[in-house]
Amino acid sequence: MSTTPSHPAEPVPPTAGDIEPDGAGRAGLRPGRLGVAAIVFFVVAAVAPMAAVVGASPVVFAANGVAAPATYLLAALLFAVFSVGYVAMSRHIANAGGFVAYVAQGIGPRVATATAGVAVLAYIALQAALWSQFSVFANQLLVQHADLDIPPWVLMFASLAVVTALTVRGVDISLKVLGLLVVCEIAAFVVLDSVIIFSGGGADGNSLTAFDPTELAGPGLGIAFLFCSTCFTGFEATVVFSEEAKDRRRTIPRAVYMSIAFIGVFYALTTWALGNSVGSDTVQSAAATDPAGFVFAIATKEVGSWLTTVMEVLVVTSFIAMLIGFQNMFARYVYALGRANVLPHRLGTAGAGTGTPAAAALSVGVVLMIILAGFELADADPLTVTFSWLLSLGTVALIAILALTSISIVAFFSRTRLETSMWKTKVAPSVAFLGFVVVAFLAIDNYDVLLGGQGGVARWLLLLIPLCAALGFCWAAIRPNIDYQAELV
Repeated sequence: MSTTPSHPAEPVPPTAGDIEPDGAGRAGLRPGRLGVAAIVFFVVAAVAPMAAVVGASPVVFAANGVAAPATYLLAALLFAVFSVGYVAMSRHIANAGGFVAYVAQGIGPRVATATAGVAVLAYIALQAALWSQFSVFANQLLVQHADLDIPPWVLMFASLAVVTALTVRGVDISLKVLGLLVVCEIAAFVVLDSVIIFSGGGADGNSLTAFDPTELAGPGLGIAFLFCSTCFTGFEATVVFSEEAKDRRRTIPRAVYMSIAFIGVFYALTTWALGNSVGSDTVQSAAATDPAGFVFAIATKEVGSWLTTVMEVLVVTSFIAMLIGFQNMFARYVYALGRANVLPHRLGTAGAGTGTPAAAALSVGVVLMIILAGFELADADPLTVTFSWLLSLGTVALIAILALTSISIVAFFSRTRLETSMWKTKVAPSVAFLGFVVVAFLAIDNYDVLLGGQGGVARWLLLLIPLCAALGFCWAAIRPNIDYQAELV
């Protein structure tokens, strides 16, 4: 249920579920196709648990030592607090436009279109960065285990074409691929965690030192908390797929809390086992000394080299799963913006039979190819430039969107009075806003760390965030037919 942002004094219209959206009768996303498990799969795939643990956990250990598991739980708590207001608002809004739709209903269409500009920047940057990193890892895997030296750019563009084709084909086939890949990578860590825990936990046993509050509040908490927060970047999938959810008033809240609980517990349990295996006194130095081989060394010691080989393969497939999840999610973002007349209207159409936003999905793949081709032609290093620069930019942009969405939730409920709980409508969103402001400050303050120690020109890319926001705001001012209200269903 919602009111038009520009007329707060008008009576609240019927709930979105009781009215026909503009353009009713035309082809659109197919409702009722995704249950709780399907949406959770998209969220988990987008956070790439295998790649996140192998890539991010050594940084968290190196920054905050044995308290890495508690740091992951702290990040999960921030997203759980944010979800209190988000879940309350999701009862009244279903929109594939993600958090942009929330900003539209909370603050207004011009600020929402500014947010859309930042969202497009964030997701294009994040996906391009991850494709670049994937190409290097895939090349290394083939060289090491198959003695095949296929150029990274060939692997990148070929895989991008396949993932784009899967996204254009439809969400059902994407889910089948995602399900297999995600289950495999989680199963590998279940094996590793179980062996460590049931064999006694390492030198210090199954110690609970990792959850000691005095260990958490160390000098490296800030940078560790920042990297833990980046491991939840796929969370917006719960919003984007809301139009296709079965019984969304139940499905979305369950998917939200199950996703956060699973991701938080998975990261905490796995890093707890890893920390105990190495030892609470030595885990920080071990992670700092060899971050790339930190997890693989533990797998070899605890289980055997066969698990290390399996995990090396699964790191690459984890990227594929993550990118399938991201591309499906962002295709729906683009579809919603086309439907709202922010982007060309052709992008806001879906197949009459499949309910798949094929035009939006294809456009996302083409744009990614153009951007990545530009970096390749400029001879940019795929890790130190393309990956590092774009991932850092996308991360800061996404954090800014989460902070603005928190404020939008407060504004929405202050105007509509659709919920009476002070905790859900004001306190929790305000706490989340402050939390994301802290994370944004940490990200900017430690931007060189996000960039892998390099600054310089890469820092200037941050100006793209206010620039895209300003362009979006101005676009909404000169394009009066932008209408997010019509997309409520």
